[in-house]
Amino acid sequence: MKNLILIRHAKSNWDSPSTDKKRSLSSKGVADAHLVSSHIAAFLPKKSIIWSSTAKRAQDTATIFLQNMTYPLESIIFKDELYTFDESELTKVIKSCNNSYDCVIVFGHNGAITDFVNKFGDTFIENVSTSGFVSIDFDTDSWENIGKGHTKKVVFPRDLK
Repeated sequence: MKNLILIRHAKSNWDSPSTDKKRSLSSKGVADAHLVSSHIAAFLPKKSIIWSSTAKRAQDTATIFLQNMTYPLESIIFKDELYTFDESELTKVIKSCNNSYDCVIVFGHNGAITDFVNKFGDTFIENVSTSGFVSIDFDTDSWENIGKGHTKKVVFPRDLK
């Protein structure tokens, strides 16, 4: 059994002039990331590999989540390939995971995340919101062979307010 947790980065700050990759989080984004991460902390497996896009907003979201989940920050592996908005690119990265890991937590971007959860999960989600959390279980022992899985848990900030 493999478990994939996809977390869309928190709401970014469009007011500060910067490149897309360097865009920081808005204050609402910071608050929502704290809200969701505090809510799901008890749900997470104790042993996971944690990957994040190299975009600042994804890195900052991962940092907030890990602090609230009491995971060491140095356990985040930053992958430039996760700076993608394309589901097929996201799929390639996930399928490349070493099979010794049964749970992967990925901090990334939309449309890749929404398209991925609708292709591989069994619950249609119109849009994975910023700070959105989706957990999918796959009945396989190989990341390379993941197919249609079971959407186990979905948490969006609006669900907690």
